Amino acid sequence: MNRFVAPLIAVSMGVLAACTPTPPVSQPTRAAPMDSSLPAMRTFGAPVRMPLTRSNMSIAQDFLDLAFKMESGRSLPVFTRFEGPITVRVAGQYNDQLVTDLLKLTRRMQTEAGVNIFVNNAPNAAITVEAVPRSELNRVVPGAACFVVPRVSGWQEFLAMRRTPAVDWATVTTREKATVFVPSDVSPQETRDCLHEELAQAIGPLNDLYRLSDSIFNDDNMHAVLTSFDMLVLRAFYSPELRSGMSRQQVAEVLPGLLARLNPAGERGTASRTSSTSRDWIDLMEYALSSSNGLAQRQQVSERAINLTRAFGWNDIREGFANFVYGRLNVTNNPQAAYAAFLAADQAYRADPGARVQRAHVAVQLAAYTLSHGRDQETLAIANEAIPIATAYENASLLATLMMFKAEALENLGYRNEAQQVRLDSLGWARYGFGSEQNIRTRLQEVERLDPS
Repeated sequence: MNRFVAPLIAVSMGVLAACTPTPPVSQPTRAAPMDSSLPAMRTFGAPVRMPLTRSNMSIAQDFLDLAFKMESGRSLPVFTRFEGPITVRVAGQYNDQLVTDLLKLTRRMQTEAGVNIFVNNAPNAAITVEAVPRSELNRVVPGAACFVVPRVSGWQEFLAMRRTPAVDWATVTTREKATVFVPSDVSPQETRDCLHEELAQAIGPLNDLYRLSDSIFNDDNMHAVLTSFDMLVLRAFYSPELRSGMSRQQVAEVLPGLLARLNPAGERGTASRTSSTSRDWIDLMEYALSSSNGLAQRQQVSERAINLTRAFGWNDIREGFANFVYGRLNVTNNPQAAYAAFLAADQAYRADPGARVQRAHVAVQLAAYTLSHGRDQETLAIANEAIPIATAYENASLLATLMMFKAEALENLGYRNEAQQVRLDSLGWARYGFGSEQNIRTRLQEVERLDPS
């Protein structure tokens, strides 16, 4: 299992996607005279719990598909989890912020999901979280931002065993040991995002489903932190009704009563009729997202993915994501087509109440376009709608970028004092979302270069 590195795809007129730090540019901008000392890094407080939007019947099907399959499509023969308390230790080249975010995450798992997990840093801990330089991670697992491996207790042990069946999740019958590998030299948010997804998969589902709008268990990488749905899945994973070694049928028989107990509100409503995602569509999306493939080929493949969603009648978030990827691949050579694709993505996401954070990602692209075309009132409206969403879903890089767009629009509209304050506020979030001062200055310059005024 791994969280993939976000593809380096330009937004209109040269701004990169909100989650990706970029190399510096040399053009002078209004960011140049910025005070050399950035404001203190800002971090998020208590998580906002979002209401679940689907019935227990739908959630039961999601749970089975998450627990009994892998991302590759391989079926898992039995249900597996850790039995007993789960201890966690930290190793490698980690910093204090990683420890802070890990402690916050394990506390959430304890309180929201009822998982008996805690950090004790004992040498024999069940789970090791090891921070490794990104270049080393990519050398061994190309394209992976982070990943989790069973039956190992660190990087050297993984290197020695990585070509053996021991690290194949399909051979596990009860989870006893695993290591989460995260990058040591990226922004605090990138490391935190990896912690959330990979630690959740170390103890819970090993699959991702493109149809899930309200879950981190989705290869679209739109969610940064675990959601209310994810916490419900983990609570079900570690409920006394389940145990390692159960078959899919045995788990299916238990789930209705289990979910009724854990999520009484979900008893209302019926199962949605969301179809399974075809392997052909997944392969197309993986090709389009891979920066190792040529841009022209990726553009063609992403268009084929859109056509396939229409052929299958998927009027859901998969249609939104296919349009979003197509737009990101075409912003430089065909901005009008890209803008139309982003509008189509936004429309698809609007139809799903669980897809709010996806719309915030689209908002960055729409705001880049409107700002570059001098449509400042539209830019301001887009940013104002998306900023609370980025905040609620704890995405600092997304939040900082949206605030930078807002500041540019305010300045163009004559509200200079307000623009200066919003821009200053964005920098504290940028410290967490983008990390280095160089990356922050680059993002400011990219946004300002969009402004035609």
